[in-house]
Amino acid sequence: MTRIGLISDTHGFLDESVFTHFSNCDEVWHAGDFGPDVVASLQAFKPLKGVYGNIDGYDICSEFPERLRWKCEDVEVLMTHIGGYPGRYASVVKKEFLTNPPQLFISGHSHILKVMYDEQYKCLHMNPGAAGKQGWHKVRTLIRFVIDGRQMKDCEVIELGKR
Repeated sequence: MTRIGLISDTHGFLDESVFTHFSNCDEVWHAGDFGPDVVASLQAFKPLKGVYGNIDGYDICSEFPERLRWKCEDVEVLMTHIGGYPGRYASVVKKEFLTNPPQLFISGHSHILKVMYDEQYKCLHMNPGAAGKQGWHKVRTLIRFVIDGRQMKDCEVIELGKR
């Protein structure tokens, strides 16, 4: 069983409560737009997987890929910052779905929290919304969930407060 804290679009602001909300997590996954100083804080806290976003500079882009694909337990995971969502995937994501769909697809960028199942590709999509203060979102959010074998379960949306 792997407990995951999922966050995105921090834009250089990391709310201290994230460390409390993710204290029981085994890993933290960041879906891009880290912004300055966020990476080091998260890496010092828990094992970190992530992708760079469109606002990230060379330092982050040189450490994290644009797309990351890996296996967590028995679940194939695909993460990218700008990826869309079921019915509206970015073209590069859609091509990958046509040849080798993951069981879990994670994206950020939109600042819109979404957890939805794509029946066509048999894939769960998650976007944790935005945890930072920059953007048009009204409430800062993140997600906590569990992968146990092939099961994705115990999904919790956490609101961090107003932007």
